[in-house]
Amino acid sequence: MSLGTQHDGHGGDVRGDVNAVVAVADRVRGAIETVIEGKPEVLRIALTVMLAEGHLLVEDVPGVGKTMMAKALGRAVDCSVQRVQFTPDLLPSDITGVSVYHQDRNEFEFNPGPVFANIVLGDEINRASPKTQSALLECMEERQVSVDGQTRALERPFMVVATQNPADMEGTYALPEAQRDRFMARVSVGYPSPQAELDMIDSHSSRSPLEQLAPVTNAAEIRSLVDRVHNVHMAPGMRRYVVDLVNSTRTAPELKLGASPRATLHLVRAARAHAALEGRHYVVPDDVQALAVPVLAHRLLPGPEAQMERLSAEQIVAKLVARLPVPGPR
Repeated sequence: MSLGTQHDGHGGDVRGDVNAVVAVADRVRGAIETVIEGKPEVLRIALTVMLAEGHLLVEDVPGVGKTMMAKALGRAVDCSVQRVQFTPDLLPSDITGVSVYHQDRNEFEFNPGPVFANIVLGDEINRASPKTQSALLECMEERQVSVDGQTRALERPFMVVATQNPADMEGTYALPEAQRDRFMARVSVGYPSPQAELDMIDSHSSRSPLEQLAPVTNAAEIRSLVDRVHNVHMAPGMRRYVVDLVNSTRTAPELKLGASPRATLHLVRAARAHAALEGRHYVVPDDVQALAVPVLAHRLLPGPEAQMERLSAEQIVAKLVARLPVPGPR
């Protein structure tokens, strides 16, 4: 592979595109780190998903900063942000919007729901019924909403950041496979380190640092960066590597449900974004390996033997990555 200056089909400098991605991402990451401390890998995945035009599922126990991280991401980017608190009595129309009849005008007027925003924070998504959860399926996959026979497009960028508590907690509904498959990646925030928790006492005890977080970029710039990420080169050998990895989940004896073709596309897009964030205009195996667990694990169902051995989906993906031959340089 030539590592010299590459150009896209429109004559643009791909290396310059990558430098722009790194510069803006560093500003966004720095802004979020004033609120969320000691979680650089979680923030990297969140930025990767945003630049890959995906959606992020944040899963962890209460109180570790899931919602705070999503809010900080929205504040760092000067774009429209809407928050939906998922509850058992939430209706699908509360998310997508509803047509209201005005008798004086003898016509219906559509009142858009909170999904008509650049970043939609779905807080505790698994506390709503499956019927309400499914209201997000069309907008997450097709970036549009169909209500009363009319289809309305959503603006770019469009990203759903959903938080959920572990599925075995009281009063929760596990996300069905089709819903989980719409999320490009899943991350867990985890507990902070003792030092980060000490720093949090100083920075969060008097006032929320979110109040002081100022935007460092806007929706137009994010759209531009997303388009630049599309130009990151992925060699045929790397594409085959992704396909082989996803296919290995479908034949692994430890799994009763493997990853879908959508997972293949998500892994390719995420790998391009990850490479750009690393300052490269081409994808290497490290990009795919770094994203294999967050992109694939939440889509898989371990089989009975794996459950008896207490093997998690994350552990199974890690084993598959270790077994798969790495492609050589092209």
